[in-house]
Amino acid sequence: MHTFSAWLTRLALWLLLLGAVGMIAAMLVGVADVAGTEFLGRPVLGTLEFTESTMVLVVFGALAYAQDRRAHIRVELLYGHVGPRGQSFMEAVTHIVAFIFFALVAWQGYVELLYSWEIKESTMGSVRFPLYPARSLLLLGVALLILQLVVDIVQDIGRLRRGEAPPEAALPEQRE
Repeated sequence: MHTFSAWLTRLALWLLLLGAVGMIAAMLVGVADVAGTEFLGRPVLGTLEFTESTMVLVVFGALAYAQDRRAHIRVELLYGHVGPRGQSFMEAVTHIVAFIFFALVAWQGYVELLYSWEIKESTMGSVRFPLYPARSLLLLGVALLILQLVVDIVQDIGRLRRGEAPPEAALPEQRE
């Protein structure tokens, strides 16, 4: 399980980095569009469509890595007032609910990907971008998150049985 978890972490990191490259590309295209419009009177065609597609990668590319690092935001109204076993139980329930939700997202994402591919769906705008690459990236990001949630659920159940508390989210200076 440790080898699979390490492989999953590396894959999530690569997808996160790809999302960072996408964000930088969207930023550069956006700056070029503003500069071209303001100074040359000529916007960069397809900026909106490119940015929309890139945001899918930015958001869904980061989910699995954030889950691995326990970096998602959570509300801890009761969490700090229960013991280690109660905290592990809360983590397990949260991860199971997240698994169900994202399994539904993956299922519908797959259905939409197939339909998008079948009809050669593309954006409506000055430049027509195909939508299936963005839908593929959404599905990839959600699939990695689901795999990470499975790992977390197995670990949560083990901690629950042993009465151990879940690990704390790593602070930025503690991360490798």
